[in-house]
Amino acid sequence: MNRLDSTFEELKKKKEKALIIYITAGDPDLDTTLDIMYALSDNGADILEIGFPFSEPMADGSVIQRAIHRSIESGTTLDKVLELISMFRQRNQKTPVVLMGYLNPVFCLGYQSFARKAAQAGVDGVLVVDCPVESIDELSGNLKNEGIESIFLVTPTTSMERVKMIATRAGGFLYYVSLKGVTGSDRLDMAEVEKKIRFIKTDTNIPIVVGFGIKDFESVQAVSQVADGAVVGSRIIEEIENNGTHSLQHITSLVKDLKRATKTI
Repeated sequence: MNRLDSTFEELKKKKEKALIIYITAGDPDLDTTLDIMYALSDNGADILEIGFPFSEPMADGSVIQRAIHRSIESGTTLDKVLELISMFRQRNQKTPVVLMGYLNPVFCLGYQSFARKAAQAGVDGVLVVDCPVESIDELSGNLKNEGIESIFLVTPTTSMERVKMIATRAGGFLYYVSLKGVTGSDRLDMAEVEKKIRFIKTDTNIPIVVGFGIKDFESVQAVSQVADGAVVGSRIIEEIENNGTHSLQHITSLVKDLKRATKTI
């Protein structure tokens, strides 16, 4: 059983939901990112989503776009992100790490080379936000050969027929985008989220996590009532943007509070 599966199984036994935290590698620099990864995993984050930079992050809102630009300015590359995860694994072999980003850097590195290096680094899953499931077979095949899960997005406008098709190819978890728009949006309609997730769960047993618009205790708690996990990204990035290398204390306090929300179900 891989780290993602074992994490969801363990949480289920404890009657908790997964707290998944997204950060952009290299924001403000790679050394600080490593410290933040340890702080997150030590204080309540069940799964880490690590964004790797790309010059045209069209699916992201302004907060994460700025983080990606800071990452690029600090000299971060996909290879350096993989080295960062290797360093994280020297101390933490338990917390799942999911790489999240755009296809171009992966394509430039080469699918086979990327999959091999990601496995060696200790990556558990990969989510490519700008590549539809029909176009990702070659990459997914290479990832599968290395024991890495391919993770896919499902949106409010995704048909149930397409959801079924995606679920048959997905591993680790399905990422349900709760809002139409970009990351950092805040118009969360929990009634609609619950309705869609109940429909999806009638056809698949894969864990479903919810992202976009999840920012605080209340929204994490609400999502935890209906999904298997909540993804928080922009809220954490704002702390890093505001406090830079001094953000650890702020992030630690925030993550402890967010994790508490996954236990009150």
